Amino acid sequence: MQHKVKVTVIDKKLYPELQAQYCADPQSGACPCYHVGDEFLFERYGGADDFWHMGLNTLKQTSYTAEGTAGGSAFPHCSEAWDAIARYIYTGLQGGAIMRGWMKDKRVMITCCSDGTRPVIFKIERMDYLAVYIDGITCENCRERIRNTLASVEGVTDVAFRDGFAEVFVNQKVEEQAVKAAVEGCGGVTVLKME
Repeated sequence: MQHKVKVTVIDKKLYPELQAQYCADPQSGACPCYHVGDEFLFERYGGADDFWHMGLNTLKQTSYTAEGTAGGSAFPHCSEAWDAIARYIYTGLQGGAIMRGWMKDKRVMITCCSDGTRPVIFKIERMDYLAVYIDGITCENCRERIRNTLASVEGVTDVAFRDGFAEVFVNQKVEEQAVKAAVEGCGGVTVLKME
């Protein structure tokens, strides 16, 4: 089983009265690094290790187009935010329970950065998947047939095809034999290995 972590900005707060009272720039405003709806995806598989690069290039979705957005190609995560979210990202990438007993789902955590005048609220989710190496895929129809067949396996939530393998996302423990049988049941393909 492999793991990714998705981080989503779900809210931003602003306390202008605190900024006016304490900040060198009393008109600092809301955090310029993050935007509600921003999504970041952290991977740690093969040659990818986004955690050790402080999330550089993890920004996958944003409504903001200017340079300086955290997690983009030129700007890692803000140190105040990274300090607050890094431990949860690392735990998720290792397959651990991010917040067992506090959140309804131990794979999820809601947290915020430590900026007291303009905190950003993050949702951090561990995403579990099997890396399935399949021989014999020759076209998009093969991929679609495999995707549709795997959708009928209990616990499988999504399938994404990468160079050389498929990511089979699950929301519960799924027997590898069930995944293999479903894929090979499509005909003309063979599962080489699963990780």
